[in-house]
Amino acid sequence: LHIGDKKSNMEIHTRTHTGEKHKHLICDICGKLCKESQRKTERKMSLKCETCGKTFEFISCLSAHLEIHASEKMYSCSTCGKRFDQKSALDHHLTSYLGQKMYSCSICGKKMHSKAYMPTHMRLHTGEKPYSCSICGKRFNQKTGLKTHIRRHTGEKRYSCSTCGKGFLLKAALERHIRCHTGEKPYVCLNCEKPFADKTALDRHLVIHTGEKPYCCNSCGKKFNQSANLKKHMMRIHTG
Repeated sequence: LHIGDKKSNMEIHTRTHTGEKHKHLICDICGKLCKESQRKTERKMSLKCETCGKTFEFISCLSAHLEIHASEKMYSCSTCGKRFDQKSALDHHLTSYLGQKMYSCSICGKKMHSKAYMPTHMRLHTGEKPYSCSICGKRFNQKTGLKTHIRRHTGEKRYSCSTCGKGFLLKAALERHIRCHTGEKPYVCLNCEKPFADKTALDRHLVIHTGEKPYCCNSCGKKFNQSANLKKHMMRIHTG
């Protein structure tokens, strides 16, 4: 080795102790520190940022610059100044902030906060179901519905109770289950003030007050206000 090479190696080694960053290793544009070997092997190019138009000679500099844009929230609310990284998020904020729903369905008149929700809503009217299960062929109008359905085939239960460990397919099912542990009954009958843990149980109870009998025996036509009473009837009367 030449004396100059030894001196150069010693300088590089010394920087591991001092933390010194030599100027020629720091990009004057983005401030990113590059290894000597990286800068020597990197080919000079003319690279343009598609967001702001700024140009760079090295890919590493452009990459560092793009990270700045990735962290920016480019869309701001002219009313309150809050910033968002996506225009759809700003649109949703504006309609919520102003207390308005700007987009309405031409068929049923339902109003929505964002235009992005409209194609999914329109499928309710057209009957279009573009998402199909590769296992059983069942079709869905929303991708989220398909994802939930596939978990029925795979047996995946993403939501588990932190108290007893029981797993559930849907988050709503987990929330209902947790009330078994907490004793919470948020649904209250307006007629008698009896509380229930879930809305389905409340709906079953309400027929006592309304007199409605939605469950009908297919054999004799007799009607019942509870499905359990219909089952008892079938067992006692129509089962040999």
